[in-house]
Amino acid sequence: MGRIRRAVEPVESWVGRMREDVASARLRDPAARSGLEIALLYPGLHAIWAHRVSHALWTRGLRFPARLGSQLSRWLTGIEIHPAAQIGRRFFIDHGMGVVIGETAEIGDDVMLYHGVTLGGRTRDAGKRHPTLGNGVAVGAGAKILGPVTIGDRTVVGANAVVTKDSAADSVLVGIPAKARSRVAGEDTRALLTAPEYSI
Repeated sequence: MGRIRRAVEPVESWVGRMREDVASARLRDPAARSGLEIALLYPGLHAIWAHRVSHALWTRGLRFPARLGSQLSRWLTGIEIHPAAQIGRRFFIDHGMGVVIGETAEIGDDVMLYHGVTLGGRTRDAGKRHPTLGNGVAVGAGAKILGPVTIGDRTVVGANAVVTKDSAADSVLVGIPAKARSRVAGEDTRALLTAPEYSI
């Protein structure tokens, strides 16, 4: 899987993306009651929307305002996303508190994170030092994915897993350190994220 590259989007497309984000949250969260409730009360969406502004500033070389915006968002939502992180479409953070996404993290489309997830680094060296998540990845509460690892498309990372190695597409990663197995055809992502045998 190659590195995910995103162009800076025109401002007029942002409203459409916000509507798409709300629809994605409604699809993934059984507790969601209305689009208005999601738009006003979901900190995960607010953090993503703030990140888009900060990321646009960052890509234009306005590094201090970008970092200032990301810190304000962190203070308001409890979710820390570095403005340089690259994030795809229909990204959803459920609950959100304590999520950390590092500077060189790359996230594909249709990715879902629960609270307490860290996409962190393991070195102070310059360059790529944070994870790349493929399309359709789901990461359970408290999981840590560390270093410049690549998590393949449609992989599920169990709650509290610690991932330090690459994974193939359609894997299930559980444990400390996380071990991989292939997903069984028809396995439900939500069930994998919440079943006791996939938690630590």
